[in-house]
Amino acid sequence: MKLLARITDYGKLVRFTHTIFALPFAVMGAVLAVRAGRGDPGWWEAAWILVAMVGARTAAMAMNRLADHEIDATNPRTSDRELPSGRMGRGEVWALLAVSTGAFVLACGMLSPMTLYLSPVVIVVLYSYPYAKRFTWLCHLWLGAALGLSPVGAWVAVAGGFGDGFAAVLFLGFAVTLWTAGFDVLYALLDVEHDRSRGLHSIPSRLGVGPALLLSGLFHAGTVFLLVLAGRTADLGWIWWTGLAGVTGLLIAEHAMVKADDLSKVNLAFFTMNGAVSMGLMAAFLFDVWLA
Repeated sequence: MKLLARITDYGKLVRFTHTIFALPFAVMGAVLAVRAGRGDPGWWEAAWILVAMVGARTAAMAMNRLADHEIDATNPRTSDRELPSGRMGRGEVWALLAVSTGAFVLACGMLSPMTLYLSPVVIVVLYSYPYAKRFTWLCHLWLGAALGLSPVGAWVAVAGGFGDGFAAVLFLGFAVTLWTAGFDVLYALLDVEHDRSRGLHSIPSRLGVGPALLLSGLFHAGTVFLLVLAGRTADLGWIWWTGLAGVTGLLIAEHAMVKADDLSKVNLAFFTMNGAVSMGLMAAFLFDVWLA
């Protein structure tokens, strides 16, 4: 029982359930590479792509928790997290960071020379994004870029490089960047006063709640536009476009939930709606490719 409880603590520390945000887009990036004739991975390669994805995300979250340890301790919303509450020690999180980073680099090395060469770039992005809010209110785009690397990295893992067809996955990566930035702005609404008191930067703390809601909506409008470009570039069919219409409806509903004078549904909009966005889009994409 103690082991199970400890595993649960690690899962909560890195918010393992939030893997649902990035993993579907990594799958889409890999399938786009196969569809473009850039590679044909077997189960072995697919397993290493999964290891790389989980390793990178776990490392990013471990670094985030280490960087924000003191900040989380002073925020009533986050003071019960594993590190500030004392349920886990910094040494454990440093060990998790080392193991997950090692797993990511190993997986990159097992996939192709190109993925191994590019792995330090990914690590720099993942390690640095927790510190972005200390000096820029565009930190949400930094986080978006970290998730936006998911489909691009999966493409490179399959194709061993870039080449023909890469434009579609590039549009997809930028779409993920804006989508993530949009919902991260909504999540940051919960910490406006705390961020201002600590001198931390975010769009809500810099511009206020109303303008932040507007900018989040513009980010998501840009997301839909880039997904249209990705679908057209990849020559996807009617199932993709039907799924994209549904995803657009979900994003509109997400913004309808969160109002300047009522932030009670931010968590619902953040996790439930965006989980449905990523899974729904992946399902539409895979069915479209399969039927084609």
